[in-house]
Amino acid sequence: MFDHAYSNYMDHAYPADELMPLTCRGRVRGQEPSRGDVDDALGKFSLTLIDTLDTLVVLNKTKEFEEAVKKVIKDVNLDNDIVVSVFETNIRVLGGLLGGHSVAIMLKDKGEYMQWYNGELLHMAKELGYKLLPAFNTTSGLPYPRVNLKFGVRHPEARTGTETDTCTACAGTLILEFAALSRFTGTSIFEEYARKALDFIWEKRQRSSNLVGVTINIHTGDWVRKDSGVGAGIDSYYEYLLKAYVLLGDDSFLERFNTHYDAIMKYISQPPLLLDVHIHKPMLNARTWMDSLLAFFPGLQVLKGDIRPAIETHEMLYQVIKKHNFLPEAFTTDFRVHWAQHPLRPEFAESTYFLYKATGDPYYLEVGKTLIENLNKYARVPCGFAAMKDVRTGSHEDRMDSFFLAEMFKYLYLLFADKEDMIFDIEDYIFTTEAHLLPLWLSTTNQTISKKNTTTEYTELDDSNFDWTCPNTQILFPNDPMFAQSIREPLKNVVDKSCPRSISRAEESLGSGPKPPLRARDFMASNPEHLEILKKMGVSLIHLKDGRVQLVQHAVQAASSLDAEDGLRFMQEMIELSSQQQKEQQLPPRAVQIVSHPFFGRVVLTAGPAQFGMDLSKHKSGTRGFVATIKPYNGCSEITNPEAVKEKIALMQRGQCMFAEKARNIQKAGAIGGIVIDDNEGSSSDTAPLFQMAGDGKNTDDITIPMLFLFNKEGNIILDAIREYEAVEVLLSDKAKDRATIFKGKTIPNYIIDSNLEMENMDQKLSENDSHKQNSEEASSASQDVGTVSEEPEEGESSDISDPDSLSPAQADSDSISTSDQDSSIPGPGEADASEPACTQGDEQPQEQQTETESDSKVNWDNRVQPMESILADWNEDIEAFEMMEKDEL
Repeated sequence: MFDHAYSNYMDHAYPADELMPLTCRGRVRGQEPSRGDVDDALGKFSLTLIDTLDTLVVLNKTKEFEEAVKKVIKDVNLDNDIVVSVFETNIRVLGGLLGGHSVAIMLKDKGEYMQWYNGELLHMAKELGYKLLPAFNTTSGLPYPRVNLKFGVRHPEARTGTETDTCTACAGTLILEFAALSRFTGTSIFEEYARKALDFIWEKRQRSSNLVGVTINIHTGDWVRKDSGVGAGIDSYYEYLLKAYVLLGDDSFLERFNTHYDAIMKYISQPPLLLDVHIHKPMLNARTWMDSLLAFFPGLQVLKGDIRPAIETHEMLYQVIKKHNFLPEAFTTDFRVHWAQHPLRPEFAESTYFLYKATGDPYYLEVGKTLIENLNKYARVPCGFAAMKDVRTGSHEDRMDSFFLAEMFKYLYLLFADKEDMIFDIEDYIFTTEAHLLPLWLSTTNQTISKKNTTTEYTELDDSNFDWTCPNTQILFPNDPMFAQSIREPLKNVVDKSCPRSISRAEESLGSGPKPPLRARDFMASNPEHLEILKKMGVSLIHLKDGRVQLVQHAVQAASSLDAEDGLRFMQEMIELSSQQQKEQQLPPRAVQIVSHPFFGRVVLTAGPAQFGMDLSKHKSGTRGFVATIKPYNGCSEITNPEAVKEKIALMQRGQCMFAEKARNIQKAGAIGGIVIDDNEGSSSDTAPLFQMAGDGKNTDDITIPMLFLFNKEGNIILDAIREYEAVEVLLSDKAKDRATIFKGKTIPNYIIDSNLEMENMDQKLSENDSHKQNSEEASSASQDVGTVSEEPEEGESSDISDPDSLSPAQADSDSISTSDQDSSIPGPGEADASEPACTQGDEQPQEQQTETESDSKVNWDNRVQPMESILADWNEDIEAFEMMEKDEL
């Protein structure tokens, strides 16, 4: 197969950069219609030949290699007036020249071939290295994405240098080639520039999630695209951090990789899927599809020593290949084709090779056989191998990229090769991202760079999280050839046509075989199947009085040791998820103020905010309107009484669907706002932490009305008022408004005006009296009246989740609530209540205080709502407390 591809390139395309296998001619840039950025890899430097040099030696074609090196030395010109990609030129051409040099000196040392060789490829590599250096002329050290081989970047004739953005992989995939060039030549500048670029990316990572975005501004370091994954745009940045440690022995590279890897496994990895997330909101998926470049990641996980998720993701990808013959450029979470092209990418073959090396499982030889059969059956054409234009129809594209020869045949040959088939020990080399070979002995050669550990300047690292060596595969798989199979088995039907939506998040059907472990982000306490899985994992679920649930794991109660392991992982994920939800978008509480007769703004109910819809903090006047109960009460389908809801604030019950869905339904019916009332009987802001309503994982910009959440007890106050007074008007705002503001321009009852005057007098007295104690007591009364209370977390082995529905993330199929940090609540002199366990967090919890009643005349909300008459009788005495609450901006 290699001979068919290589000989057709040499016969029909050389010295052109690439072969066009359908028309049997070479692709010369400028002579063919432009393909946009794809053509930036072409520089009129016989790209495919240079990219193929070390493949010839791996396949034991030493005579052909010798001839090819002579052709490169004689024919290739690197001084062309042409703009090329810095990234592609580095990994393909510079890497190809260095890989060719590496195997050339190895063959020369053996004494049979290349005896005439005198480092000519290395001299060309150094020339090319200097031609790439002008791209690094930025204040940040990140290179421009393109450079003119003849004129550099800022020369008037360069036709480049105006770009502001580059991809993370483009700037972070230089260290292996540039360091190797420095080590081979003794010229340190190349390694210095590559290290500076890596240092800058590391410094600019998102600190709370430890993720990096896809594209970055090369001048300011601002993230331009803030989604993060392990596929296109980022992939080889992670790869080069780990491989730079292997090749160069610098601990800081391993520390950085491990920090990123921990974040990847926490947020992006959802076995067997790898889904992009937002770097600032890592619990929120950025897209519902995956690109084919992430197929390299299982191979990198093998190098890291994390075999299980590698097997899971690889198996999922293999099932996609079996369905479509090739891996589409992009496919959805339910395995439909998103982008149908397949340019004969080698990443899946790379991971197959590494998994076979790690496990010795012959299954991966069968996978390799499938790849070979599909290439010959569907991609082989008379003049080489043609890329697939559409994997669904089998149509071809007149394209055979250089990486097909550089990588695909190298990995497939190594997959099946025995030791005697190789003329050198492949373990003496490390593969670049283009599968070029760099010798490991470079780590001790020409060490001109100071090994200052810059990583710890930016973060405190927990060494216990890091493996400094990879596990020995002989220990991992002792006499257990079924290990990999036991991990693959649950995924064998994952792409089956009978279950096309089997793996999308929060959908419970996962084919007919055994199910992958339940993930914390998918768990819903109302799902009986999930509860059964918890029981199997030895996890007990305890319902607390305030509507939260507490999870406790007892490994001895698990059905098996594997289930116990899954249970432990589930508990750890749940703790991290709960912690993350507290950190994310910690919005302050909002206020629902009843402004109609006979309340006139005196009743203020503490409300939970929403992460979508109108931001009340930016609309100081708030949203005011009469309330109306919707039908159906859960708001999960089209509203059947729109005439009653139009231009009003809709009341609905929590449950059955996502908060965002409720908001869309009432907005469609004409509502100007919405209040979701908790369906957990007796829940109250007195006894439960404040919640905030999350979105549904989709774009919620279409929701423009404000949405607030009331616990059951506070919600019943409004419902009781409706029953008693029918027309009830409320104000939704970021904080309670004073009566003068509420009734501006309207008739105000005399006793409210009098009360306001009394409050002004009280303000004057307070300003004259500088007693901190009095302020504290007034604030305490205020917090008691609005039912503000919180708990101090208690350490333990359990994980408490704020609410059954809150266990689902923003993408789950039920209401999603995350706890909100109330550390800025009004302080009170009371004791902290730790009688009930709170969420076990990795980070320090906010210590919230519970206030105690200091006056019997103050309102003390009991487990049942007091009669309206009783409440009204007390309100006149509470005006001062409410005023203080407003001053302290609860």
